[in-house]
Amino acid sequence: MAQFTLPANSKIKPGKHHGGAAGATNVKKFAIYRYDPTTGENPRIDTYDVDLDNCAPMILDALIKIKNEIDPTLTFRRSCREGICGSCAMNIDGTNSLACLKSIEDCKGTVKIYPLPHMPVVKDLVPDLTTFYAQYAAVKPWLEAQTPPPPDRERLQSKEDQEKINTPSACILCACCSTSCPSYWWNGDRYLGPAALLQAYRWIVDSRDESTGERLDQLEDAFRLYRCHTILNCTQACPKDLNPGKAIAEIKKMIAERRL
Repeated sequence: MAQFTLPANSKIKPGKHHGGAAGATNVKKFAIYRYDPTTGENPRIDTYDVDLDNCAPMILDALIKIKNEIDPTLTFRRSCREGICGSCAMNIDGTNSLACLKSIEDCKGTVKIYPLPHMPVVKDLVPDLTTFYAQYAAVKPWLEAQTPPPPDRERLQSKEDQEKINTPSACILCACCSTSCPSYWWNGDRYLGPAALLQAYRWIVDSRDESTGERLDQLEDAFRLYRCHTILNCTQACPKDLNPGKAIAEIKKMIAERRL
């Protein structure tokens, strides 16, 4: 049987243990991935003791407490703290999540925190999302219409048409879905991934858009669209309870139907 191993400079090594909860009785241990490419050192796992009696309830709260009070070198993204911006997406206890929405009490034992999987790491818990955003831009996430808008009002939609775009418009581009997808792991340079395809679907079904045919033409490709094998990790991982897998299936259905 073939055996595979990581390159020597990618193997994760044991890191440092940081206290910070001396005398505390309600202590939670956090094991956090650390990597700084400027040092030339291997990634490591540092552990931190956090006093939960003096910490707010979410994983992001614990990370902020660690950075403010224990180890200021820890690096991660965060902004809104309300599950709206998607900045604090990371892998928590083996599941892609938003740190601001993940409760500490939902994690049993040591909390293991890594950056989003199968993405280049800028530093610590910060992934490089350059390719992810380029794929989003590739689906042209804006209204394309050749017909001029009415001079005295907006481009109107029926309530039924508006409801078609309500759900996919709630995507916050956190990348939890795409980075949970095995097809995206292995073909991320050619497969657009669940997040970009969900946004493509949002514009395809928009009744005001007049480029549906062109959008479907652009997606009809063995890799851009059809690398999706309906594993549905994306739907399970979405912190906004969206269904990228269903949106991708609907795009495939539209392409099939127009051939009839």
